[in-house]
Amino acid sequence: MFTGSWVALVTPMNDDGQVDYVALQQLVELHIAAGTDGIVSVGTTGESATLPFDEHINVVKRTVAFANGCIPVMAGSGANATAEAIFLSRQLESTGVVGFLSVVPYYNKPQQRGMIEHFTAIANATSLPTMLYNVPGRTSVDMLPETVAELAKHEKIIGLKDATGDIQRLLDTLPLVPDDFVILSGDDDTSLEFLTNGGHGVISVTANIVPKEMAQLCREAAEGNIVDATAINDRIKQLHTDLFLEPNPVMPKWALYKMGKIPTPVLRLPMVQPELVSQKQIEATLAALELVN
Repeated sequence: MFTGSWVALVTPMNDDGQVDYVALQQLVELHIAAGTDGIVSVGTTGESATLPFDEHINVVKRTVAFANGCIPVMAGSGANATAEAIFLSRQLESTGVVGFLSVVPYYNKPQQRGMIEHFTAIANATSLPTMLYNVPGRTSVDMLPETVAELAKHEKIIGLKDATGDIQRLLDTLPLVPDDFVILSGDDDTSLEFLTNGGHGVISVTANIVPKEMAQLCREAAEGNIVDATAINDRIKQLHTDLFLEPNPVMPKWALYKMGKIPTPVLRLPMVQPELVSQKQIEATLAALELVN
């Protein structure tokens, strides 16, 4: 279930900064039609850092309702306080999600043993599977392969989103974990290489913009059709770069807005609109892909 192309879905907002549930439903339906394998609701790209608990929970609930059983939904439920992560996971447990994506605690920079105890406590407190999320560029700490291997022994810790962008890290981790432990790329730019070196899929920002292409890329790679997968990746690889010209999700929201997929590119402060040079760059890439006029 947790393999293939999972979109790290944006949370669309109205001009007043409130969640735009009409646009959210349209995005979910877009991914169902495009063949996206799954949705991650209210992860980093969904602005989890600035949605209070009640809103966070409601966005996940509505995403599941809009999916209507046609596509699985995983909920972002990470926090830098273990008690908060447990509380949020428990609140989301009955929403219909298939599991949780839980980030390495940020800012407080826990030791490796602290990470083990943190994720073990979360897994023990809920009935659904948990996927670990290692993104040292945002958390300032790096979960090492040996730590992942220790956590992979827990029956409810079923996978890892690896956003290091380091293929060697994947190669170091794979021999240490069970065969059914899922490792997904969290870095679009290196996702094809990740897939061809034993990775099982991607939690993708790029899939917000070209969901059909990312889903097909993952399928071709899984079937060993590397030439076809490479051709798809070569066509969209500039997006992998341009979507991170400014901190995520600034650029994907701008791109979706220019494509007419969301009515506004509004973000929650302290995130603000992209600089003009970034706007022009991604608009040129979208035009080259014939995604805008």
